[in-house]
Amino acid sequence: MVIGPTKPASLGPIEASPLQHRSAVEVSVVMPCLNEAETLETCIRKAQQALKQAQITGEVIIADNGSTDGSIEIAERLGARVVHVSSKGYGNALMGGIAASSGTFIIMGDADDSYDFGDIPKFVTRLRAGAQLVMGNRFRGGIKPGAMPPLHQYFGNPALTRIGRLFFGSPVHDFYCGMRGFRKDAYLTLSLRTTGMEFATEMVVKATLLKLNIEEVPTTLSPDGRSRPPHLRTWRDGWRTLRFFLLYSPRWLFFYPGVALMCAGAALGLYLLGSPRTL
Repeated sequence: MVIGPTKPASLGPIEASPLQHRSAVEVSVVMPCLNEAETLETCIRKAQQALKQAQITGEVIIADNGSTDGSIEIAERLGARVVHVSSKGYGNALMGGIAASSGTFIIMGDADDSYDFGDIPKFVTRLRAGAQLVMGNRFRGGIKPGAMPPLHQYFGNPALTRIGRLFFGSPVHDFYCGMRGFRKDAYLTLSLRTTGMEFATEMVVKATLLKLNIEEVPTTLSPDGRSRPPHLRTWRDGWRTLRFFLLYSPRWLFFYPGVALMCAGAALGLYLLGSPRTL
């Protein structure tokens, strides 16, 4: 279902042909989904309402990664487009949904009702003005009580973001924010490959290395509405992010440690040069 400016009631629903549908869509809202029946309807309705109120012609795409809890039926009932992605993983789901999208701009966000899809117009405004990647910033927009574990809020996310900024000179202050917008043509130049949670990090790193125009907007993070634990695994996903940083920054993985060891060896050699030392 394409969302756009309100039509006169007498005209009734208008079904666009595939060609008309593709040319009419400005914004595609892509949500990865794996058994999100508890919160999916709320997220879809918020996204559709935001598009309608801002008079943005858009679509909502649910990139389903094998749901068995009725999520697919909910999405179809609400008029969202369901894209079935068989390869498991957060990155795979998003890549499948983005590949199927029709919009010039893509807004991605989780289907757990933790992000405010009412912020969509803020992202679109920046994209229309020329930004190629617009990141949400939860630390500037606000993190509600209980929305993020203290370990993530005060250590994990800030520490990994600082490392990313140090390694790559990125302007992004919240590497892990799951709500972001980007031009589809700019996304295609990134050739993203990671299939898991590090997909979001790869996008920021490659966008920085390719010198895309990156901007930020404040966004709010709320406690998600699910009764089950999140898919995120703190230590596993944190290590995967750090490993990715190192693999994409040979200076920090090889050159700087090599220089430090060389200097330490030279200093030790000079210390031993004059005479034998007793430890």
